[in-house]
Amino acid sequence: MIELQDYTPIVGQNVIDDLRLLAEKLEGKAIQNINSTAVGGGVAEILNRLIPLLQELNVDAHWDVIKGGEQFFEVTKKFHNALHGLNEEIRSHDFDIFMEASSNNIAQTNIYGDIVFVHDPQPIALIKKKGSNKWIWRCHIDVSNPNRRVWGFLRDFVIKYDAAVFSSPSFSQRLPIRQFLISPSIDPLSDKNKELPEDVINGVLKKYGITKDKPIIAQISRFDRLKDPLGVIAAYKQVKKYNDCQLILAGGGAKDDPEGIKVFEEVKEKAKEDKDIHALLLPQNDLEVNALQRAATIIIQKSLKEGFGLTVTEALWKAKPVVASAVGGIPLQIKHKYSGLLCHSVDGAAFALKQLLNSPDYAKKLGDNGREHVRNNFLLTRHLKEYMLLFLTLYNDKDMVYL
Repeated sequence: MIELQDYTPIVGQNVIDDLRLLAEKLEGKAIQNINSTAVGGGVAEILNRLIPLLQELNVDAHWDVIKGGEQFFEVTKKFHNALHGLNEEIRSHDFDIFMEASSNNIAQTNIYGDIVFVHDPQPIALIKKKGSNKWIWRCHIDVSNPNRRVWGFLRDFVIKYDAAVFSSPSFSQRLPIRQFLISPSIDPLSDKNKELPEDVINGVLKKYGITKDKPIIAQISRFDRLKDPLGVIAAYKQVKKYNDCQLILAGGGAKDDPEGIKVFEEVKEKAKEDKDIHALLLPQNDLEVNALQRAATIIIQKSLKEGFGLTVTEALWKAKPVVASAVGGIPLQIKHKYSGLLCHSVDGAAFALKQLLNSPDYAKKLGDNGREHVRNNFLLTRHLKEYMLLFLTLYNDKDMVYL
């Protein structure tokens, strides 16, 4: 079992000491996190790591998951796309479905936290149960250019919270409540990010029939149209004309994302004519994700829209050269030509991939810079510190601590 002290060689003892000091100030406060799925996606992944560390610090932290049927998650997926600015047909009936499921969750969810930390739109209506406790709404997605109808609907709930948290300055909205900027993070000691022996990496490649006889371009992300896997294939095909290489498109799904299997089938259909394209629907196996990322020559994340893009963070931590779209929180992680290459189109992605394949020393330098950028800015310990500071700011000045 990973303990807080295990992070000391990576972040230093001073960081761990600061966390213990902050945790003492939260004594007697119950923190209740609520989201829509326990498995799949960045939110569940972060909570799976943060909650045990908070508990180790003797913070009374908990995590609950709302319920929802197929129709509810279909609607919230439409909301998700619409908030990202995609053209979705939103009907009045969709709002009715959302509110019906929300009413059931309001009736069935036990609210016990001194601080209730609600993640993303799916559980947002629980604010109707607000009493004297403190409520925070955490937005993990890019709402810089949302569908105004959907945002207007959700905003009526958001403004009842005590505070809202966004991942990037560009995501913030005009609100009558306090807003905070807190970027997500990765856990460097998790199965998805820890160092792996070469034989483990080779074993995963063998399992999926992938050889190391030519460079590997990989996008490892859930199968979602916003991740543009078909655009990745188009860029790869351009590169393939000049550089013999192979492509891995791998990812899993999330309980609250009903489109995943359909997108995966579309990718398989597009890839079937090229034996060097490996389309893999992975189980929830973080070690395999880790191994595939470490096996890659270059990692790509050609998202059309993005919240923060933890798959980029993971790739940078492994010192991989990364090509990624300049959307969402990705530019916070990739400084163009310093810690990776940003692109804006299929052609731009293909050009960047060719540049890195033809300049391995440059690719290595970008990877090294990217790892150090993540070490300084996007590890779990920083995230933990900022969340605890956020919790303390909800109370009187006498309860606050400044570091």
